[in-house]
Amino acid sequence: MSFFMNPKSVPFKQSPRHRAWQRFRANRLGYFSLIAFLLLFGTSLVAEWISNDKPLVARYEGHWYFPVMQSLPETTFGGDFPTPTDYLDPLIREHFARPGNLAIFPPNRYHYNTINYFAREPAPSSPDSVNWLGTDEQGRDMVARLLYGFRISVFFALLVSSVCALFGVCYGAIQGYFAGWTDIVMERFNEIWGAMPTLYMLIILSSLFAPSFWLLVLLLSLFGWLGIAAYVRAEFLKNRTLDYVRAARALGQTNFAIMRQHILPNSLTPVVTLIPFEMAGAIGALTSLDFLGLGVPSGTPSLGELLNQGKNNLDAWWISIFTFSVLVLTLVLLILIGDAVRDAWDPRKVLAVDSSITESNDEPT
Repeated sequence: MSFFMNPKSVPFKQSPRHRAWQRFRANRLGYFSLIAFLLLFGTSLVAEWISNDKPLVARYEGHWYFPVMQSLPETTFGGDFPTPTDYLDPLIREHFARPGNLAIFPPNRYHYNTINYFAREPAPSSPDSVNWLGTDEQGRDMVARLLYGFRISVFFALLVSSVCALFGVCYGAIQGYFAGWTDIVMERFNEIWGAMPTLYMLIILSSLFAPSFWLLVLLLSLFGWLGIAAYVRAEFLKNRTLDYVRAARALGQTNFAIMRQHILPNSLTPVVTLIPFEMAGAIGALTSLDFLGLGVPSGTPSLGELLNQGKNNLDAWWISIFTFSVLVLTLVLLILIGDAVRDAWDPRKVLAVDSSITESNDEPT
């Protein structure tokens, strides 16, 4: 017998989460969609270092500055007024062009609210070497608007999904564990709340209050938890009658301890599989509200607001095409990730995928 064995062929007991991760990686489309989404989101997190109208590093008359992280008056660089420096001003550029002075700008020299007053065409201007994807109807750079708008959309989706998951898990756990009249009363409330026209309710509530990012998170969360609560309720109804729960009750554990320590870890599968779809729905809802002018405050970079500009400026094709491409790409990546996560935890596909993974690991190297 050989003492040198293939480590992949050595049998060992793997945790369910590890096996689910292997099944997720076996789905190449979903796995590479996750990588692409994380790369895009990671890029948006450092948007200030990629697209900004302030230099990353500046040297002026022997002194070093970091304008991207500090607000400096115009008089610091030879200007006439103590107002914040406009680094795209021809006078400031001329001062930095002198020998000994230096200004290192990001790859794209525009912030999301920077208006290009020196564009070659009236706004909205078509793509060129200065504004790579053109400008919107107010002369703001499309690359910056899309980059910052994508970041806000993903942050919004993450917050809404987190709040919906937290409240949905708590609501469904109470409903499913105690059952009986508790389940009946809470289920009737679910039916009434779920029968409301969600989009119309969001439009009405958004028109009643001043628009803000956190208000939209609250409003979307009010209607997004129902699906998660229904799945968690079903899992708790199934698990509450199993032997390990009865044994925990016989040992004198409290209901809260049984729910948190025993049933909840075995009931989180539907929550994990629904998160990407919840994020896609939240991004779609935010885009719809912004398109109608009821979303984030005016001036905030928004994909929905750009789509509305594209509708009002049909000759400016670049606004609609590039915004629609970013939105579709984001939603497609989230849907593919969600499909892969759902397949990784689907008990009907576990045996088939696990056998294929085992066979690939047992191949001689």
